[in-house]
Amino acid sequence: MNSTRRIAHLDMDAFFASVEMLRYPELRGQAVVVGGRNVHQPVEQPDGSKRFSRLGDYVGRGVITTSTYEARALGVFSGMGLMKSAQLAPDAILLPANFDAYRDYSRRFKAAVASIAPKIEDRGIDEIYLDLSDIPEASAPLARRIKQAVFNATGLTCSIGITPNKLLAKICSDLDKPDGITILGEEEVVSRIWPLPARKINGIGPKASERLARLGINTIGELAAVPVDFLVEKFGERTGAWLHRAAHGIDERPVVTESEPKSISRESTFERDLHARQDRAALSEIFTALCMRVADDLQRKGYAGRTIGIKLRYADFHAVTRDLSLPVAISSGPEIRKAAGECLKRVPLEQKIRLLGVRVSGLVPLAQAAAPGAAIQAELPW
Repeated sequence: MNSTRRIAHLDMDAFFASVEMLRYPELRGQAVVVGGRNVHQPVEQPDGSKRFSRLGDYVGRGVITTSTYEARALGVFSGMGLMKSAQLAPDAILLPANFDAYRDYSRRFKAAVASIAPKIEDRGIDEIYLDLSDIPEASAPLARRIKQAVFNATGLTCSIGITPNKLLAKICSDLDKPDGITILGEEEVVSRIWPLPARKINGIGPKASERLARLGINTIGELAAVPVDFLVEKFGERTGAWLHRAAHGIDERPVVTESEPKSISRESTFERDLHARQDRAALSEIFTALCMRVADDLQRKGYAGRTIGIKLRYADFHAVTRDLSLPVAISSGPEIRKAAGECLKRVPLEQKIRLLGVRVSGLVPLAQAAAPGAAIQAELPW
C-alpha cells in the first residue's frame, strides 16, 4: 500500500431524496421514496399545503430510485420493487424523480469541490474520488472545508472517507453516514476494516457475499485470512487474487482525471436474481434507468458514442456481452435504450439474471453527434 497517497471518496447523502427535501422541506424527517411516475406529483391544496402520494397506494411494477434514511430504517432501499416496498412502509411519501434538478445539484457540488481539490475522478451524479496528496492541509480540517463548500453551494450534506487508496476511501465514506468524516491510515486496516462484513468491499455484491458466507467467510478479516490459492480455486484466478488484495486493503488504482474516456458504462447487481419473464416489468425499468444514467454521464462529460453494448451476468456467474455499432454517434437516453434493446434480442434469456449493464464506446465529442430523436422502448424485447 502506498502510504504517501491521500485519496478521498465523497458521497452525497441520499442525494436524490435530499434534493427533493430542498423542494419540499415539510417532508424532512419523514420516510420518503423517490421512484414514482409523474402522476405522483404533489397536489397543492386550497390552503397552500400539499397533498403527497403514499407508497401504499402505488400500483405497478416500478422500482425505487432512492429513499431517505428514515425510509431505509424501515427496510426500503433503492432497486427494490415499489409494490414490495409498500408492504414494508405503506405510509412513506412517494415522489417522482426529477433528473433535471439532480443534474443541476450535481454540477454545483462538483464545482464547489474543484475549487478546493481539483484532482477529481467523476464517478457519477452523486459521488467523486479526490487525490489530496499534494494539498498540505491536514485531512480533518480539509474534509470539513470541502463539506462546508458543498453545503454552501447546494444546501446538501455529504460524507467523506480519506485513506491511502480508492478501495478504502469508498468503504470509509459509508461508515459515518449521513454528514460524516472518516479518516483511516493503513495501520488501522486490521482494527477498523477487518471487522466489517465482506460485502462492504465495493465489488462484492449480494451473490458473492452469499458464496463467501457458504465458505464460512463473513468478514473482511476472515477473507484476509484465507490463502489466496483457495480463493483462486473457488472464484478464478483474477477474482480470487483481487479478493485477497482487497481484503488486505491493497489498491494501487490512480485517481483518473483525464477527460478522454474510452467508454462510459453503468451496471446494476440485483438484490435477488430476476427472471426474464416473471420479472419482466422490473427488469425493463432497471434497463431503461441504466440507459438514462449512461446518457446523463455522456452529456455531462460532452460525449456521444457509436457502439452500444450490454452485459448480463446470470445466476451461475456466467457473463455474456453483446455490442451494436451505429452509423452515427448518439448520446440521448431513448436512442441508447433502443440500441441496447437490439443487443438484448441476441442474448439467451432462459436463466435468471443477477447483473445488467449498459456501455457506450467509440466516443466522439457531442458536436459530432446526430440529433436525438428515437422514442424510449417501453419494455424489454422478450
